[in-house]
Amino acid sequence: MSGILDLLNSDLGKTIISGVSGSTGTDETRTSSVLTMALPVLMKAMERNASTPQGAEGLMGALMNSKHDGSIINNIGGLFSGGVDDAVKNDGDKILSHVLGTKKQGIEKIIGEKSGVSAGDVGNILKVAAPILMGVLGKQARQNNVSTPNDLGGLLGGLLGGNSAKEEQSFLEKILDADGDGSVVDDVAGMVLGNAKNKGGLGGLLGGLFGGK
Repeated sequence: MSGILDLLNSDLGKTIISGVSGSTGTDETRTSSVLTMALPVLMKAMERNASTPQGAEGLMGALMNSKHDGSIINNIGGLFSGGVDDAVKNDGDKILSHVLGTKKQGIEKIIGEKSGVSAGDVGNILKVAAPILMGVLGKQARQNNVSTPNDLGGLLGGLLGGNSAKEEQSFLEKILDADGDGSVVDDVAGMVLGNAKNKGGLGGLLGGLFGGK
């Protein structure tokens, strides 16, 4: 199973980046940076939520919803043609609030700090990207006959790169534990900048950690 960052490097991923960029008014390079950081964080948050029976049931229900059956991926051109529908953005906002909860603003702030994009613009990018991510997961869930919490954990773990090393886990946990007071931003920045020198920046670091190219 390909990782989530492999998706961003694919032709479909380039279409998604271009479309999200156009719909939010953020240039493609920065949109790509935001998505490279944000998608693994969103998936890690889902993995954490799905570690409880209630959380797993909630995520399974969302993935089995017809809105997230993968049709958004199959008609990706139509999604961006003429602008993204408000219903999609509203769905994205609900997904983000459910997955990230009270951490949402802190996470958007950190990603904004690292990508050179305002937290508000990060939020707008993620409102469009979240339903697409759910569509990817929903399609994979159907193709792999995901029906139990263990199946769900395997799906998310596979897309995150399987057995993750401590370094990447620490990176994601720090972001997910952000409370928006700025201190975690400094901690994460120090760790990222310290490790990214030989890995082509944050995108390279995350790409290496999660199996991207």
